[in-house]
Amino acid sequence: MKGLQLSAYGHPGEVVKLIELPDFGPLADDEYFIDVEAAPIEPTDQYIIAGIYGDQPPLPHLLGCQGVGRVSAVGREVKHVKVGDRVLAPMLKNNTWVTRIKTNETWQRPLPDGDLNQIAQLGMNPVTAFLILTEFVEPKAGDWVISTVASSAVGRSLIPIAKGRGVRTVNVVHRPEFVPEIKSLGGDVVLVDGPDLAQQIAAATGGAPISLALDGVGGATTQRLIDAIGLYGKVVLWTQMSGQPSTIDSRPILFTGKSLHGFWIFNWLKIPGNRERLTAIYEEIAPLVVSGAISIPVAGQFTLDQYVEALELATKLQGKAIFYPNR
Repeated sequence: MKGLQLSAYGHPGEVVKLIELPDFGPLADDEYFIDVEAAPIEPTDQYIIAGIYGDQPPLPHLLGCQGVGRVSAVGREVKHVKVGDRVLAPMLKNNTWVTRIKTNETWQRPLPDGDLNQIAQLGMNPVTAFLILTEFVEPKAGDWVISTVASSAVGRSLIPIAKGRGVRTVNVVHRPEFVPEIKSLGGDVVLVDGPDLAQQIAAATGGAPISLALDGVGGATTQRLIDAIGLYGKVVLWTQMSGQPSTIDSRPILFTGKSLHGFWIFNWLKIPGNRERLTAIYEEIAPLVVSGAISIPVAGQFTLDQYVEALELATKLQGKAIFYPNR
């Protein structure tokens, strides 16, 4: 067994090493092995390596926040998966950039066949898109939802999930060249962020009342979204890609009941019962990935011993670098 281990925080090429791992030994009755087929490098992984993620486990530790693989052995009490099934790896366990995982989680179900590069990315970004769309306000068919960072993996995932529920999307990008691509993915409205964003949104939607805006930018964009939503509307902050702090005018919040909410899937997974909810969530979104409706750009495929090149490519943000640990 092999895996990539983090020994300190810093430059990936200096602090990440490929190591030999001891065999797990016999399985308990409720455990099973997953031989990892593919595992992407996510921004979360890069934040962990840099030492700036919201939860940093004690060093040294293995790496990899999501992935997919084949069940290779099961304990006698395991009934929800069988040997040969392709399943998702447990999320955010820092253990997918390895050749084999041992787990006893019960929410996994066999996945349909499809593009392995895409299925490997099913675990986090599509489910984040699903949850920020449904956990705070459950939009009805015909409603509008605003989504920033529409060119990101979460933004791309949100469009078909919303469309499948009859929800219309206002997709905000930061550069004009993204507009045609996001429209081709099914975005109902695609706008370029700027000081007049609220006015752009009102014009594009005919002044429709909007109850939900999903903010992956932060900075000045947060205030623009507050200005764009209607009475008692909610802005959900799921990341802060601008890196800029937000200066919020409290008057719209005070006088119109608008509110700000943070979402971090790491905390969501800690809530009792939520991991079990993943079964039904993936039943809805896995077909969207397999069909190609959800498609996240891929920049390259790598074996574990090519980790320096893979981690360097991941920093360019031109698509996901994906490890194939058993290739």
